[in-house]
Parts: sequence; structure tokens; C-alpha cells
Amino acid sequence: MRYLDDLPAEIAHLIRTAFVAEVATVSAAGVPIDTPLVTFTSRDEQTIDAGTGLAYPAKAERARRNPRTGLLFEAGPEGPVVSIAGMAAVRDSDLQSNLERYLAEEILAPYLNPDRVDYQSVTRQAIWYFTRILICVKPAHIRWWPNPAAMDGPPTEWRAPPGTLFPASDPAPPGEPSKAPWREAKPWQELAATALAREAPGHLTLLDAEGFPLPIRAREVQAHREGFRLIMPGWMPWSAGKATLSFEGVETFVGAFDGSILHVERALPVLPMMADVSETLHPKPATRAALMERLDHELRRRGASLPVMPAQPPEPTAGARFRAEVAFAYQGLSTAEN
Repeated sequence: MRYLDDLPAEIAHLIRTAFVAEVATVSAAGVPIDTPLVTFTSRDEQTIDAGTGLAYPAKAERARRNPRTGLLFEAGPEGPVVSIAGMAAVRDSDLQSNLERYLAEEILAPYLNPDRVDYQSVTRQAIWYFTRILICVKPAHIRWWPNPAAMDGPPTEWRAPPGTLFPASDPAPPGEPSKAPWREAKPWQELAATALAREAPGHLTLLDAEGFPLPIRAREVQAHREGFRLIMPGWMPWSAGKATLSFEGVETFVGAFDGSILHVERALPVLPMMADVSETLHPKPATRAALMERLDHELRRRGASLPVMPAQPPEPTAGARFRAEVAFAYQGLSTAEN
């Protein structure tokens, strides 16, 4: 039985067609960290899958260590909101298969569609980007509301049946993960001013009572001398504790939430590809060199070779065609740290 069969048609449709979801994992220190990622359902529709680059594997390392994962799907001001707590399985034992799957899922996206861009040029220049780890999340608990305004009240809920089996991750490769070269962040006050000036939406993420990191969009974010004052919906899956506030995955702040104030302790470094959208597929030479160095390190850990890009565009998956039919109506490609 597929979990989607148990959901209302409009909720299942959103999960199948959303181009981007907020995806949260838990650090070794117990901090929930949220990033917007491209998502797609598995062929058997048992899991919701997301890809992250082998050249920046931190999200996958977190999911392998602690499989509790949270996802948030949103369909705009009048559409449903879906919060999912699930168990992740990390797939990185067959990087060639991952690359081909990711291409087939994303080949109709604007940045890759051969009708819009030079496929050969894009794929030749961005092997570091398309070498993917897949994070496959099987839902354990789904909550949903008909629209954001309804979040002042409790959600409708679905839980996986007792005895549900959740897939395990591929074995962790030996050795230490590669280290990000961009480890220093600007002072959080400076980044906060930038985020607020952009008027970017903010997603606050805490752990619920079962340890799942669940992002929720703030209705309003205001500057505060100790961090941010947040106006949240009336019903929350959590109340207070360790938290992060993410602005489209660009500026991310770590701190403690007391129910109204996020007391910021620090900001996370901003990835160059997030700070400048033009660098997503065409990074500056120094950034590309750093990414390739990390990619080489991760390949050596796995005893793997660099995957080969298909010479011709792959056939889109059924899911890719389905998502293209809604024309990526309510998510922005430029804000996804894929």
C-alpha cells in the first residue's frame, strides 16, 4: 500500500508535483538544519527523494547518522501546507545510477531542459553538480492544512501503520567526510540585515517530541537585538528548544527559540552557490576548484570513479512529466540549493 493512496487527492497531488520542498536533517549536536531541495517521488511512490551533491555531502551525512528527517511542502497563499516526518535512507553506493536518475527527474526543469539550454554545454561543465547522493524519505507521520491561514488550528494527520518497515541507508564509506572550505560566516547581525532586506521567507525548524526536525514558515520575521522576533501560526508541532531559521537556504541562523524570540548564537556559512545564483551551475574558478577537490575526496572514500554524463538527454521520468505539467507553479528554481 502506498501512503499516497491514503491521502486526499489535493495533498497527494502537491507531494507528487512540488518542485522544491524544505528538507530538514539533524546535526550530531542535535541542531535541526533546513535547506530547500528539489524533490521527486520514487518510481514506486514509497519514498520522497531529494538529491544533494557529492561535493557537499553534509546533509546526507546527517541523514545517515540520524535518519529522522522533516519535509515541508507549500502551495502558495491559498493552497495546502503539508508537513512530513519521515525516515531517510541515504543512497550513494551507485553514483552512476544516481546521476542518471537525477537527470531523468530534472531534464524538464528550466535550467536543464534541452529546449531551453544547451544540454551538452551544461552537463560538460557541471559534473560536480550532477554527481549526486540521494536521500530517500519514507513518511512516518504526515500533517496537513488546507491553506496557511488554517494553521491556527490543528492539522489533519496520517501515521504509517504499525510494523511499517523503513529502508536502511547504504553503508557509510570509510574515512572522514570532506570539509567545506567556506567555514567562516559573517557576523550574524550583518547576515540578518541582509536577509530581512531581501524580504525572503523564513522557515523555523525545531525537533518535535519524537525527534523529527520539522520546518514551518514564519508569518512574519522582525529584527530583535538578540536575534529575531517571529510571528508563527497558532498551531505548531513543537514549542521551544534548539532551532534554526533559514531564509531560502541562503542565510541560516542557529539558536534557541522560546516561543516568540529566536535567540541567535551564530550564523552558518553561506555557500557561494547560494549567495550568487549565477554560480549554481557555473561557479567561479576558485569555487569550482574547491568543489572538485571535495568531489575527488568523496570518490576516493568510496573507491568510486567519476560518473559519466550521458551523451544525449535522457527520457524524462513519469514524475518529471507530471511535475512539468504544473509548470513549477509555486516554487522558485533560483532558490533551491539542489
